[in-house]
Amino acid sequence: MSVLPSAPKRRLRSQYPAESSENHVEYILVASFDIDHGSVMEHQYPAPISGDEHMLAELMLPDQTHMRSQDWTIFFLHKDTSAEEEAREERRERRRQRRRRKEGLDGDDPATNGGEANEDMEGLDDDDFDTEDEEDEEDDGIEGPPLVYVLNLVNTKQDITVKRGAIVKAMAICTRHSFLHIYKPLLLLALEEYFRVPVPETLASLYNAVNSMDLSLMPKLSPLEGFILQASDAKDMFVEKFDQMIKQRMIEDAERNSVPSSSGSNMSPARHNATKYVLPRDTHEFDSRVHYNGIPVPIKVPTAISPETVGDFSLIKLIQTFSTPHATSPQPFALHPHLTTSGAYTHPIIVLVNALLTQKRIVFLGHNRPSGEVAEAVLAACALASGGQLRGFTRHAFPYTDLTKIDDLLKVPGFIAGVTNQIFTHKVEWWDLLCDLPTGRMKISSRIEAAPVSEGVQFFQQQQAGLGGNPSIGAQIASAVTAGEGKGAVDLTGDNAFMDGLLQAIANRHGEAAIRSKWRFWVLKFTRLAAAFEELVYGASALYIGPHETEDGAGAYGVSGHGYVWNDDISRMKELAANTHRIEGWRVTRSYFTFIQDLARRWEKRPVRGIDLQHQHDRLRCARLSHDQSAAIYLAFAQAVEEAGPSYSPSDSMADLSSGVNSISMDASGELSPRRPPSEQLQYDTILQLLTVVPETNSGLFYISLGLFHPRPDVRIAVVKLLERIVEHPAGRHFWASLGRFAKLAFFRVKREEETGAGR
Repeated sequence: MSVLPSAPKRRLRSQYPAESSENHVEYILVASFDIDHGSVMEHQYPAPISGDEHMLAELMLPDQTHMRSQDWTIFFLHKDTSAEEEAREERRERRRQRRRRKEGLDGDDPATNGGEANEDMEGLDDDDFDTEDEEDEEDDGIEGPPLVYVLNLVNTKQDITVKRGAIVKAMAICTRHSFLHIYKPLLLLALEEYFRVPVPETLASLYNAVNSMDLSLMPKLSPLEGFILQASDAKDMFVEKFDQMIKQRMIEDAERNSVPSSSGSNMSPARHNATKYVLPRDTHEFDSRVHYNGIPVPIKVPTAISPETVGDFSLIKLIQTFSTPHATSPQPFALHPHLTTSGAYTHPIIVLVNALLTQKRIVFLGHNRPSGEVAEAVLAACALASGGQLRGFTRHAFPYTDLTKIDDLLKVPGFIAGVTNQIFTHKVEWWDLLCDLPTGRMKISSRIEAAPVSEGVQFFQQQQAGLGGNPSIGAQIASAVTAGEGKGAVDLTGDNAFMDGLLQAIANRHGEAAIRSKWRFWVLKFTRLAAAFEELVYGASALYIGPHETEDGAGAYGVSGHGYVWNDDISRMKELAANTHRIEGWRVTRSYFTFIQDLARRWEKRPVRGIDLQHQHDRLRCARLSHDQSAAIYLAFAQAVEEAGPSYSPSDSMADLSSGVNSISMDASGELSPRRPPSEQLQYDTILQLLTVVPETNSGLFYISLGLFHPRPDVRIAVVKLLERIVEHPAGRHFWASLGRFAKLAFFRVKREEETGAGR
């Protein structure tokens, strides 16, 4: 168990291949303020960017920027990408042709195509096809063309020789990378250089420097791997992938610079290059350098990025900004069912998240504050509601805007905007929720649209009436439904308790990553509550894609059930009733419909489809189970992992039956799709899927390890084998390392009993 585990030895792909034609930075812009003409675009490199130049120049020079020596801001551009779409479609068609030829489905003779087919197929294996398919699906999942993210720096230089006594210039970098904050040090250097030498060649120097940045040794992680990496604090998580990328590069270097063995040289090119490549100190970030004007600027690029995460922001700062005034001097909100889910004194952060989930118009106001501050708040709010799960926020976000764009802003449903002009305070018809950064207060507009009466509200009202024989339960459900409509200090949603725990974690300095992880699981819980709500109220849920429950209650692995877990039906009814308004408000939003599409896409790539691992683990964690019920779950986990491996062979009729049931599953379109054949890669992915439901920040392997104390010997042995597989896994070894010593002692005890036959 001391041997360093490794991932399946398939060729790894880079997130940013060296041979890619896509640049890190697409445009560099420079704008300045002219006393006679206002905001003026001075230079655009390497070519003019499409759109209104004057509008761009105004965005680059925010209001009151002349009052500060420096200001940062961020905004997004929706650039026309028709040519890029055509190129992407051509690549997809070539991949489809390669796959058809590989599978023998294409009758074309490669020789008649001038050898093109052979060239396309050269060096490709099954994993290359799978990865390319994943990339195609990722492209299809984007709503519209990718955004162009713009990082903008404004500097004001005092100069008594000009009319206003100061020169104001702004330089912006336009990129498709959401981690645009990495370019801040370079912008600082480049804008200073531009003040000294205001010519296009200065922009060209920066453009060439940033696009020469080498990220080719950053491995491309799967969505499951990215989720685990972000949820873990281990600095060497998936370091094996970085090591493999380096070895691949060294082999390539050796092939390019091969030296005949008869030369007598004792040092091969591969060994010579060993000193050139080093493993990262923290796999959460990839270290690179940009050489600009003779200065090596260190750059740290995030290895895994969640959806809706743009730039460098702080959830802790956002939460504290609005939590402190609420804690010291709470003020009641104007009641709205979608927003005040715990009454008039609902926590402001919960009001904000509710507004984002139900697609309200939100304005962050930072009067007399830098535009970068309001932009950071907008980006943090988008990430808060997304939780790495939901999308549809940043595409309709305006990290910074001003009065000149108000007409265009009001045409966008459910926008999230950052402004600095005080006039927004008085224009209540422009927004539904105003978040005032200087005061830390939020205000619900008196002109907000009322929440319609929904089927969910009517359903729970009928449930209350049907419980007339048990008035206490009926009253509890009634209070849950009306929690957002009255002034009672109820917490049937659990939001107040969650915020108390979150603020305690912040006070204990748990760090930004831990807070983001907690929000990720809050959003995950909300989506699972919404799925249970739809199944209860409407009979089925678009949020659940999975195997249908069998009549005998046994699924593909001998267990059934899916979704969120409650201890009893009364708890389930109360919590769903308390979330009724929030869920119904979310069900008509773009993030809801986008999430359904995302779930369908994830389902098609899911390693294990015959069992809801999250549901079964939650049963172990929350429910009171009999020995037979818990045994079924432990055996199902072990069987799912064992069946995925290349050495698996059914040994009895029950195994044959379960394997047959799980060998065919329903895809997102309702068609029967074959399960991936057992392989080392499938087993690797299956363990990843299991680890995503047992994050280290949420007890890790503890509840699985309790199976080591099960009264049935076969269960104990099955759990030992499962844990052995996890220990051998590159990510699983970190989970094992954080497991308590008592469980590890039990593991070795059961393992010895199995070897000696004492436990049988």
